[in-house]
Amino acid sequence: MQEKNNLNNIHIVLNRPRFPENIGSVVRAMRNMGLSRLRVVAPENYDTEKILRLATHDSAEMVARIEQYADLAAAVGSMNYVVGTTARLGGERQAVRKPGDLARQLVTISQDNQVAVVFGPEDRGLVNEEIRLCHVLVNIPTADFSSINLAQAVMIICYEIFKAVKAPGAEFAPRLASRQELDGMYDQVKDMLVRIDYILPDNPDYWMNKLRVFFSRMPLRAREVSIIRGICRQMNWYGKKCYEDGRNGKLPDPALKV
Repeated sequence: MQEKNNLNNIHIVLNRPRFPENIGSVVRAMRNMGLSRLRVVAPENYDTEKILRLATHDSAEMVARIEQYADLAAAVGSMNYVVGTTARLGGERQAVRKPGDLARQLVTISQDNQVAVVFGPEDRGLVNEEIRLCHVLVNIPTADFSSINLAQAVMIICYEIFKAVKAPGAEFAPRLASRQELDGMYDQVKDMLVRIDYILPDNPDYWMNKLRVFFSRMPLRAREVSIIRGICRQMNWYGKKCYEDGRNGKLPDPALKV
C-alpha cells in the first residue's frame, strides 16, 4: 500500500509536446513502471486515436484520465515539489541531480506531498522561465549525443522511481509549500527587495533566481512560507509608516532607535 501511495502522488507533466505518438509512448512507459498520473500542457496536436495506438488498448482508461492545461504554471500550481528535466547545463541550470539520487528523494517527499516531473518539448526542452517553476533539475547522463526521445527520457526517470519505491528505508518528509504558495512568496519578496533598492528593478528576475536556487536547497514548508510572507508584510508596513511619519513631520519613536 505504501508503494501505491507514493506513485499516486507523482505526476509526469509533458510541457507542449509536439507529437501525439510520443504522448502514447509516455503512457505506456508510465504503466510499465506503475505510474498513472499524467498532465499535458498545451499539446501541439492532441489526437486521442494516435495516442491510444502507441499506448496500447489496455491503457485506454489512463489516456481518458490525462489532464490538460493551457500553461505550465497552472499545471504545477498545486504541486509541492517540481522537478524539471534538462539536457543543457550551466547558466541558470545549476541545481542538477542524477536520476537515481533524485528518485530516492522523490519517494520520500511523495509520501505526503504532490510531486511533478516536467519534460519539455521534443525539439528544445524547457526554457529558463519554465525552469524557474522548478525546485530542482535532473539531467540524464549520455555520451556525445545528448538528445533522448521524450518517451525514453520518461521511461528512465520512471524506472529510477520504481526502483527507489522498492528499496527499503524511506524517510519521513513533511508537507511542503505548493508551487502557488512559493510563487506568491517570491513575488512578495521581489517587490520588497525592489522597494529597498536591494535588487535592480530593470532585471529583478536575474537576482531572484539566485534566491530561488538558495531556497530550493531546503524545500520550504507551507508554514515557513507563511512566516516569510508575514515578515515581508511587516517590513512593508513599517516602511510606509516611516515615510508617512516623515511627510507629516512626526519624529520617530525613541524606543525604535538603534
